[in-house]
Amino acid sequence: MHELAVTQHVLDVVLRHAGASAASRVTRVELVIGDMTSFVDDSIEFCFDALSAGTIAEGAELVFRRVPVKIRCRDCGAEFVPASADWTCPVCGAYAGEVIAGQELYVDSIEIE
Repeated sequence: MHELAVTQHVLDVVLRHAGASAASRVTRVELVIGDMTSFVDDSIEFCFDALSAGTIAEGAELVFRRVPVKIRCRDCGAEFVPASADWTCPVCGAYAGEVIAGQELYVDSIEIE
């Protein structure tokens, strides 16, 4: 369960920023997660609930924003969202793309009291 280590890092970030703002409570955390990652929202939420117990982030709502995979063709520069595992460029037919979105994992916002 690699979500445990990732969630611990997320909680560390949340607590560090909330502490720097002298927050008494964290009420909401928005996470941005790329679809190309193997992270499962429910697993992250489960780990966050367990890890945040006894902290100012206990009970905070987690909101997940998913980012679809987006590819840029190295031959023609076209950007596209692949419909499946086929990353063939719909413009020029090349199979020479680079991932430009979909690998994200970061805390986008934290709401505090």
